[in-house]
Amino acid sequence: MHGVTEEQKRLDQAGAHKGHWRRWGPYLSERQWGTVREDNSPDGTAREYFPHDSARSRAYRWGEDGLLGISDNHQRLCFALALWNGRDPILKERLFGLNNSEGNHGEDVKEYCYYLDNTPTHSYMKALYKYPQAEFPYSRLIEENRSRTRDCPEFELIQTGIFDQDRYFDVMVEYAKAGTDDILIRITATNRGPDPATLHLLPTLWFRNTWSWNGAATKPLLRLSSAIVDTSVLENRDATQYSYFGLASVSFLGRPIDLGCSRRPSRTSSAAINFVFPVGRPVRVRIRIVASIFSSSLSASHADQSSVLTGTNTCKHDNNGSVRSPQ
Repeated sequence: MHGVTEEQKRLDQAGAHKGHWRRWGPYLSERQWGTVREDNSPDGTAREYFPHDSARSRAYRWGEDGLLGISDNHQRLCFALALWNGRDPILKERLFGLNNSEGNHGEDVKEYCYYLDNTPTHSYMKALYKYPQAEFPYSRLIEENRSRTRDCPEFELIQTGIFDQDRYFDVMVEYAKAGTDDILIRITATNRGPDPATLHLLPTLWFRNTWSWNGAATKPLLRLSSAIVDTSVLENRDATQYSYFGLASVSFLGRPIDLGCSRRPSRTSSAAINFVFPVGRPVRVRIRIVASIFSSSLSASHADQSSVLTGTNTCKHDNNGSVRSPQ
């Protein structure tokens, strides 16, 4: 007879309200753009009101989105990936697709993203995204599908030839909880193509923008209150809805993080982890986030530390140079 598993113990703690194991999970939308919940149009054209092209420069009202991301259960603090292959005109921060009027069979996401594992308490999560090394064919996908009738098959991303010769990156993200508010994140990127290729990784932590919709709301502020080797300590001193996150400790393998500007117009700063990825050899980035419950004693312990950098979002900044292709 098998004993009780660790996951069952976590489930029991969650059910008894002794451990909030479901506080963090895959609650971040794949896409928030083009949805009815973001419709403020005067004529009810919900999907056209907030297109993908506007998502990087406008604040959402009712949620957030991100690539292989997570958030707390109230979606106040979010974490996700941003990618850049050096060729796209924009960062890959969210899934791309067609709205109802652009697709010949209605709205449709034109990406390859796979959710591979998830426990009931989200103590372990694993997902995979396939990112092309060539410029992403945003315009071609829209134009080709819009020109087809409903009797024609859909024009898919793979039919553009962008994955020929396997010229893409497998970007794997894994989340593992060491505690209810202690999350370890491993990002593994593998070049599947025949030649070395550059990939910019921007793991991003940010507050969902709610202050733009309420002039009386306090704008949260992340402060870099101290930094040691491989670790940055972020402090939030907002006494309103963000006060839950009294302290967030974010640890990277590499130099401390940089704090960025407001969620809009850009979620991330220009910082990046920049690698030239060898063929077939995985390159890993490890991150740890600890979001502690706010308390007066915790706040006071950091009150005297000077804050050099401030912002509402942050991303990892490093440049490790080139990695040679295996012989």
